[in-house]
Amino acid sequence: MSWPVLVFDIESIPDVAGLRAVRGADAALSDEQVYAQWLQERGEKGQSDFMPLHLQRVLVISCVFRNAEGLRVHSFVDRDNASEGRVIQNFFSAVDKHLPQLVSWNGGGFDLPVLHYRGLRHGVVADRYWCMGEEGGPEAREFKYNNYIGRYHMRHLDLMDLLAMYQPKNNAPLDAMAKLCGFPGKLGMDGSQVYGAFRDGKIDEIRRYCETDVMNTYLLYCRFQKMRCGFTEAEYEQEIAMVKGTLASLAPAEPHWQEYLEAWG
Repeated sequence: MSWPVLVFDIESIPDVAGLRAVRGADAALSDEQVYAQWLQERGEKGQSDFMPLHLQRVLVISCVFRNAEGLRVHSFVDRDNASEGRVIQNFFSAVDKHLPQLVSWNGGGFDLPVLHYRGLRHGVVADRYWCMGEEGGPEAREFKYNNYIGRYHMRHLDLMDLLAMYQPKNNAPLDAMAKLCGFPGKLGMDGSQVYGAFRDGKIDEIRRYCETDVMNTYLLYCRFQKMRCGFTEAEYEQEIAMVKGTLASLAPAEPHWQEYLEAWG
């Protein structure tokens, strides 16, 4: 398996201010009233209360970055309720800098479209990420046949989409697959609880939850590499041991990794 690899996951909340702008809502209504009105209308029509992707405000982007020097866990977090654009820009700047193998679980179906729409809203720049080989020299031309955007290209590997043979009816949940493979799965909360946690000011809890999700994705990616012979059995076991050692070193400062290791067994 070649480095670097960047596995990512996002957590988002409803962009109620954006919903207000799109709906042209009455200025006398509070954001909560606008959101409640929208939920009521959706319910009356028998529609999902899941906010459309362009109205998903990015709160956290968590990453596992693996290169020849080791493994790092890092999160970009909007802590002041006003830094969504900076968070997204920092993520894409990291991609442009390292040109990693991007890995996600349902990143093509959710995470990346959200980042695209919200990045467009905030004027984010991501030159190499969007490169598809139309312009530039020989280095750029290789992106024509392997870029981050093409569905069947491998610079971005949506592991769920690939394992499902690109058939949505075959999709499997990250939590279930992680547990089936002997990994901890989700800890602390699930996606449906994120907005409530945000309203309660629990930003760090959301970050920690996102980090454990992205670690589950990295471990499944390692398992996938073993299946496709990107890892030998010995290399896979060595990588798993390295992950456990890294998390143990992080646990004193970040107790969720101790909980994660204990759930791993």
